[in-house]
Amino acid sequence: MTVPTFLVIGAAKSGTTSLYHYLRQHPEIFVSPVKEPQFFAFEGMTPDFRGPGDEELNASAVTSIEEYEALFAGHSNEKAVGEMSQFYLYCDGTTARVRRRLPDVKLVVVLRDPAERAFSHYLMKLRLGVEPLASFEDALEVEKDRIRTHWSPGWHYGERGFYYRQLAPYFSEFDRRQIAVYLYEDLAGRPLEMLADLFRFLEVDDTFVPDVSARHNEARSVPRSDRLESFLTGPNTLRSAVASLLPVPVRRRVVRTAFALNRARPAASKACRERLRAAYRDDILLLEGLIDRDLSPWLRP
Repeated sequence: MTVPTFLVIGAAKSGTTSLYHYLRQHPEIFVSPVKEPQFFAFEGMTPDFRGPGDEELNASAVTSIEEYEALFAGHSNEKAVGEMSQFYLYCDGTTARVRRRLPDVKLVVVLRDPAERAFSHYLMKLRLGVEPLASFEDALEVEKDRIRTHWSPGWHYGERGFYYRQLAPYFSEFDRRQIAVYLYEDLAGRPLEMLADLFRFLEVDDTFVPDVSARHNEARSVPRSDRLESFLTGPNTLRSAVASLLPVPVRRRVVRTAFALNRARPAASKACRERLRAAYRDDILLLEGLIDRDLSPWLRP
């Protein structure tokens, strides 16, 4: 039976999708072809989350050990075997389940400024068309109600930023030498240096240089008008008829211009960001001591 030698446990919107693709390039690393199986978050359970789009998570979460082991059937002679599921950092009980099944596993964490992370998470949901609220502030205001009515952790924008609270159980249950913590700034600003360090941690060839030119799952702009977005990107008889009257170069310019004009990058208000930073302050200060990193930039306006 092949079991993981490492887990990437989070955090969400901290570059873990890019990290997944970088790790897959290494010839001595096998990564589960299913990203985010969430097994240790929901082992033995039947997820029944009720937020918009949560039915996809309910159906896709891997909850049995047999299903989980099958994810690693493609492993051959790679030295490191792993998977990444960002709920592992957040969901109650996960640490104990990991400890019981994989006491010697290496744990990898990437953390991002929690206020920026929360907003990026909101933008992703907005871009996917499942976030019903057009204001980040409003979404934070109703977060407790969403949690109470059993919306999945994917909707817990603010709560998922209390990293000390979430990481402390791992530092209690596992030897510190089994845990590698990086910052989003490491991955975004000096990815090759960070990856070389991570490869050493995973005990694979640290001279391998992956292609890090592509960034994955980044927060992008959202449509000002969903109707216009659908007109520009989906099958449309009227658009096809109009397009047939224009030369191809002109048609492309018109579509590109219309598409660009219809995109907007929402922003969180200064007051909202300051409230978040104040809420996270004590947790960040405790986290600094836990991971021995200077996190003062996260506390600045």
